[in-house]
Amino acid sequence: MTLRVVPMGGLGEIGLNSMLFDDGDSALLVDAGLMFPDDTMLGIDYVVPDYSALRENACRLRALLLTHGHEDHIGAVPFLLKEVDIPVYGTRLTLGLLRHRLAEHGMEGRVRLFPIARDARFRLGGFEVEAFPVCHSIPDAVGYVLRCRDGVFVHTGDFKIDPFPLDGVPTALDRLRAIARDERVDALFSDSTNVEHEGVSPPERFVGEALSEIFSQATGRVIVAMFSSNIHRIQEALRAAARCGRRVALCGKSMVRNVGTAIELGYMTLPQPGILIPVEETADLPDRTVSVLTTGSQGEPRSALTLMALGEHKHVKIREGDTAVLSSKFIPGNERAIASVINRLFLAGADVLYEKISEVHVSGHGSRDELREMIRAVRPRHFVPVHGEPRLLVRHRKLAEALGVPVAAVALNGDVMEFRGGAMSRAGRVEVGRRFVDGKGVGDVESLVLKDRFHLSQVGMVMVVVALSSTTGELLYGPDIVTRGVVTESGDEGLAAGAREEVLLALGEAGAGARTDPAEMQTDIRRALRRYFNRRLERKPMIVPVLLEL
Repeated sequence: MTLRVVPMGGLGEIGLNSMLFDDGDSALLVDAGLMFPDDTMLGIDYVVPDYSALRENACRLRALLLTHGHEDHIGAVPFLLKEVDIPVYGTRLTLGLLRHRLAEHGMEGRVRLFPIARDARFRLGGFEVEAFPVCHSIPDAVGYVLRCRDGVFVHTGDFKIDPFPLDGVPTALDRLRAIARDERVDALFSDSTNVEHEGVSPPERFVGEALSEIFSQATGRVIVAMFSSNIHRIQEALRAAARCGRRVALCGKSMVRNVGTAIELGYMTLPQPGILIPVEETADLPDRTVSVLTTGSQGEPRSALTLMALGEHKHVKIREGDTAVLSSKFIPGNERAIASVINRLFLAGADVLYEKISEVHVSGHGSRDELREMIRAVRPRHFVPVHGEPRLLVRHRKLAEALGVPVAAVALNGDVMEFRGGAMSRAGRVEVGRRFVDGKGVGDVESLVLKDRFHLSQVGMVMVVVALSSTTGELLYGPDIVTRGVVTESGDEGLAAGAREEVLLALGEAGAGARTDPAEMQTDIRRALRRYFNRRLERKPMIVPVLLEL
């Protein structure tokens, strides 16, 4: 028999993490994550994998295994479950955070959720599944060992090797060494996110120490922006605030929701009673006693932090004397938005601290020395780097080869890897793709629509309205020219007059017979105006002819 492993997302980009393991009788999916849009995806809320390819495997699909509760690993679960009805396994915090996303889709209570311990062992079809704990920037994170008749396979999930884990649970290298000693690990699928960073990633507690120093030295309010799922860091911020005599207000729907879930499930404790206050009460306290934990560290346009910087937030407006801290990584593609909000914060009078100039963020992913340690612990026969853009995957593959792994290979989304008799081979591709989520629309925005949106944002649009006789082709009305995003209103009149002349000329050259064919006339008008605007402005706006037949 043969095990087929297919990346459904996450191998070739940051986000969309999802991987299928299929032995022909049973199949498991590890993670179902989303990806946030880049600058070219105008109007898109987020991107999810296209799971339509799983329909043919639906009868074999036994479960979804979740490694942890970050959106790039659980954000696409509702969309997956609309394609296939399968049980979901994950640790208690991971499932607690997932419930919020399921509720947004009206699916809470209809999904089979099975909480597991971080060292759980259970059987799903032909697979024996063993979870093992890993350190990450969120509590309750795990990796998985999958045993089937075709071998033993290890998927790390996101991990780092933190010598001082805040929850006291280290990455389970000793357990992985025991598995490698007693069993042969056929393949390791390992997190590649930080492969470009030498050495080790600093412990998470360093951020807590940095926040304590900031809270104690700041003379005014301290506003800290971070991911709302970074429960460890929120806990450290609460402790730092308590040590410095500050009360804490939470801003942002997901921040309030996730902190509530973590406290309810016992993954977060309040360092003192009454430390949390409603954000509207911050105005009644001395600035020196106030701290705010907020969302918006990636410069999202309508996030709480951006509204504060613009002076548009209902309760907190940045002012002289504030200290603003961006305690998160600059996610690739968000650099421009983050720089914009940082500039706004400075202009509003705040002292701004962020990763490039202050120790206010450490990564939840292992750097090169930690990646080496994982490979040495597992000693796999085959190595496949996961989670990252192609350059990260290639560098991780080379690192594994330098450590003597017999076979290391880069796979991208849709590539099929077969494991049979202790050997790995390529077995073609599966069409996986992406689906764009735009408001309530899922998958109705295709690449061509995004291309049109981007084109409009760059060069604008020209609309031409013409009414023609359906029988004689005679011009009855127009042409009316409307431009958007092409020239300023004051400069539009002369340009529009010239465009009208071009349309009239095109109509005259077409002749009466051609003018009764709307499709042909739209093509002629579009061609004439493209030449005109390219000649006049050296631009190529989108031309939209509207022909009315009367």
